[in-house]
Amino acid sequence: MAVTGSEEQEEHEERSGKAFYVTTPIYYVNDAPHLGHAYTTVAGDVLTRWHRQRGEKVWFLTGTDEHGQKIMRTAEANGVTPQAWCDQLVEEAWKPLWEHLGIANDDFIRTTEKRHTDRVREFVQDLYDKDEIYKGGYEGPYCVSCEEYKLPGDLIEGDAGVLLCAIHKTPVEMLKEENYFFKLSAWGPKLLAHYEANPGFVQPESARNEVVNFVRQGLQDLSISRSTFDWGVPVPWDEKHVIYVWIDALLNYATAVGYGADQDRFDSTFPADVHLVGKDILRFHAIIWPAMLMAQGLPVPGKIAANGWLMVGGEKMSKSNLTGIKPQDLTSHFGVDAYRWYFLRAVAFGQDGSFSWEDFGARYTSELANDYGNLASRVAAMVGRYFGGALPEATAAGDAERAVRDGLAGAVAAADRRIGDELDFAGGIAAVFDFVRQVNGYLTEQEPWKVAKDTSEAGRARLATILYTAAEALRGIAVLLHPVMPDSSRKLWESLGAAESLGALADQRVRDAADWGRLAAGTTVTKGAPLFPRLEEKPA
Repeated sequence: MAVTGSEEQEEHEERSGKAFYVTTPIYYVNDAPHLGHAYTTVAGDVLTRWHRQRGEKVWFLTGTDEHGQKIMRTAEANGVTPQAWCDQLVEEAWKPLWEHLGIANDDFIRTTEKRHTDRVREFVQDLYDKDEIYKGGYEGPYCVSCEEYKLPGDLIEGDAGVLLCAIHKTPVEMLKEENYFFKLSAWGPKLLAHYEANPGFVQPESARNEVVNFVRQGLQDLSISRSTFDWGVPVPWDEKHVIYVWIDALLNYATAVGYGADQDRFDSTFPADVHLVGKDILRFHAIIWPAMLMAQGLPVPGKIAANGWLMVGGEKMSKSNLTGIKPQDLTSHFGVDAYRWYFLRAVAFGQDGSFSWEDFGARYTSELANDYGNLASRVAAMVGRYFGGALPEATAAGDAERAVRDGLAGAVAAADRRIGDELDFAGGIAAVFDFVRQVNGYLTEQEPWKVAKDTSEAGRARLATILYTAAEALRGIAVLLHPVMPDSSRKLWESLGAAESLGALADQRVRDAADWGRLAAGTTVTKGAPLFPRLEEKPA
């Protein structure tokens, strides 16, 4: 039997006080963030806001990855120390962008913080003491941008036969150095058994298939130290080496929630329920990370969800490919809420998606300005015109109103399942906007502007019922869209006067959004500025 969204919600609420723990990747601070970084972070923010509105305890982590050769070289090229470079970018670019986009993260971890580096050394020392790490040597092609030794299948041939990283299209370097190795190969069978027993561990299915096939081919032991530079966490038993940046980075998911420092907090948060990652770092999270945890006797994450790439002109968005676009370039034109909505609405999470200004503009005009914003404006205007701004009581409901009520219940159930459980942001948002269009259709069919001409008692009752129905529908829509577009949803909530009787929007529960009749008759409804002004009306 299928588990309903409400049943899954109850399961989450009963999990011994365990927080619903969501992480983004910690982003490499060799440059300022672009749309690709913001895409994953907004997805995490929407997911965690949704679960908060389910009434769950939530912990949302993001942060920055600050060690490694790429950071060191970038800092040197800019004439500063690696630490100074990281400090500047984090404080002037990364944290301000998350604040600008309304990201409600509970913590921001930097891998240069002592709370992280001390625990990383302890974790690696424990693995060494358990004979999971040994000394050896490695020679092979290395991509500095990926901070990863590459297998032959990960390379493409460039001009004059030069081998390039398939992701960054930059030449790899042939490195030979003494390293310490983690016995990753020994964990292949246990990883495969875990994938088999937990088919939803890696999502989407295409990503799961990639990971399973890779592990089935046989894993090689993993180099976990570097000895040719010193910008990193020193290996505790041999400080001529620094810990491989990816081992260091992955451990942030544990160190940020108390690993080795606060056992109660760690037990109430770890492991992550959802790791949101880009598909180019899937293997690190779906293979190396769970193997490290298994070797340490720790629980593995609930789900690794790999999002696709954002493409511009057919190229993956990145600084190295010169297709990076600043999120502020878009928010200054469309607004922050529209930005948050567009990428999750237009791109199926887990698939590659193409971005264009034209598509954003068309969707903004059609769905936000015309369908949603116009609905909110005209309902408020009609309540003001026909009832002096006081929400009337519905006393003449019939089949048309029951259809709207059922439509809201369907939208709540579909959006809750798709966003909260399936990470199908596009599908969940589409369910809400299908309901928006249903309400617009309801008003078109009921023609309240014509009904208003009937001044009889029956006519006034009918008009009151139509406008209450539309306003109550908007009340449900505001709750459902709050995790996606918090600012415009709050404005709608205030316009409906909902705070007077229902309290703050952030305190509303998703499951209660379908309860019909929550708006109190007599509430003051006000018509404010358009939620989504037409683009030609926006200031330049």
